[in-house]
Amino acid sequence: MREATMAGALGRMSLTLLNIAGAAALLIWAVRLVRTGVERAFSVPLRRFLRKSGDSRALAALSGAGAALALQSATAVAVLATGFVAAGTLAPVTGLAILLGADVGSAAITQLLVLKPAWLPPLLLLTGVAIFMRGRRRTMRQTGRILIGLGLVFISLSMIREAAAPIRESAVMMEAIEALSRDSIALFALAAVFTWLVHSSVAAVLLIVTLAGQGAIGVEAAGAMILGANLGGAFIAWPLTAGAPLPARRVVLGNLALRGGGALIALMLAPHVLPFLGPTPERAALNLHLAFNGVLALLAIPLAGATLGLVARLMPDPVEGAALERASALDESALDQPARALACARREILRLGEEVEAMLRAIMPLYARWDEAAAQGIREKGKEVARMHMGVKLYLARLQKAHPQDEALAEKALTLTRLSTHLESAANTIAWKLLPLAERLHAKGLRFSAEGLEEITDFHDRVLSNARRALDLLITDDPGAARALVEEKARVRAHEEALERSHIERLRRGQSESIDTSNIHQETLRELKAINSDFVMLAYPILAGTGDLLDTRLRGAETS
Repeated sequence: MREATMAGALGRMSLTLLNIAGAAALLIWAVRLVRTGVERAFSVPLRRFLRKSGDSRALAALSGAGAALALQSATAVAVLATGFVAAGTLAPVTGLAILLGADVGSAAITQLLVLKPAWLPPLLLLTGVAIFMRGRRRTMRQTGRILIGLGLVFISLSMIREAAAPIRESAVMMEAIEALSRDSIALFALAAVFTWLVHSSVAAVLLIVTLAGQGAIGVEAAGAMILGANLGGAFIAWPLTAGAPLPARRVVLGNLALRGGGALIALMLAPHVLPFLGPTPERAALNLHLAFNGVLALLAIPLAGATLGLVARLMPDPVEGAALERASALDESALDQPARALACARREILRLGEEVEAMLRAIMPLYARWDEAAAQGIREKGKEVARMHMGVKLYLARLQKAHPQDEALAEKALTLTRLSTHLESAANTIAWKLLPLAERLHAKGLRFSAEGLEEITDFHDRVLSNARRALDLLITDDPGAARALVEEKARVRAHEEALERSHIERLRRGQSESIDTSNIHQETLRELKAINSDFVMLAYPILAGTGDLLDTRLRGAETS
């Protein structure tokens, strides 16, 4: 009888944990649904909003908080901000202030998402589905997606509350929780790892406070886990920006050091502070999350410069001549293994694309301030890209010669050759068209009007974002992302036409800067559009393979 009772208790415990896990999975998915909807519909205005933070740290922090509220993700804001730092359009100190502000915005959104109005989830779902199903424009459909995601967030939290209710009735589980609660370090580490695994501090914090509200974990345990989630959330951006230039990685490491170190200090203070932060464990944990990030931002933003100075000592600039020579991915010994040889060629094309991306990122600062050393670096990279492209073409030609009867191999090799050609074309445009335009601007002592420079900078940022998305396709082969990139090509064309009209209007008003720089302005927009088209071509083979594009359309796109 006793064994049967124990077996029944274990079965109920397993079902409870399974229900919580399922509800947590829905929560993680719902938060991601909202974030991707915002990114797809509003990424361009969000990027412009962040980039206009300027040199004011306070404004930068507020911009970061606002962007995190919209995206429900401090990590997404971190990736955007570090991209601007890498491109030289945002100072590292300003970037760090944006990250600190984004953490506050991410904490603020959790305060809203724990509300429990019974009428809100069905209203969000009904409205979201209606907009998504009936919307024709991409922005409308993504708005529906965002509303559906928010509705699912509230439903998943309700599911967690219901699933966690039986825990308080189980003596065995309450004893286990009480024993675990005494080890705050273990809980801190567990929450940090969990947050990193799910890549969402918002989802992790919502899960923790909901369990605390149901009595599944005590207030001190919840506090330790909240602080651990902050450490895990700060670490998410580190691997995502591992390939970024050094200034961008310093910003991420600075934020990680401040937030992680602050979380460890707060862990020691939390037991003394939690009783004053709220009448219930749920409220106290929520308020701890917001108070921690708010206080950290207030204390750390004035110290952002000093923090980055210390980080620079840990991550110094590379010593001249210390870099190892780059080894080609084109392995001659793989030519008798077609699948492996194609993989080698694809790796080399990805590296070629990364070189072109670096050139594109470096060109825009030269329009504002000429730097001959940076210009020479772009020229050298252009020559290196040409050598890499020739190497890819010859390698794929030898591969086809070694397997003359393999028609499928020939088709794949031709596709890769075309991708390499488009990337080399983009590099040529940067090195031999955009760079001379920037040099001409400098040589003649000209400058764009403030409005004209802002337009070109925004357009360049849009093209750079599309270039990164295109290179991602070389790894993911994601048809959805490929479709979105091809759709973006039409929007870039329309945006370029709108900027041309804006430029002509300034000429009509007789702005002297616009008159003096008219040809350079228009040619720069035209060449940036051509670069965007070259990168978008990386999406066409994926869509051709899924049947989303007709052969005639592909041929037309290749000649446009």
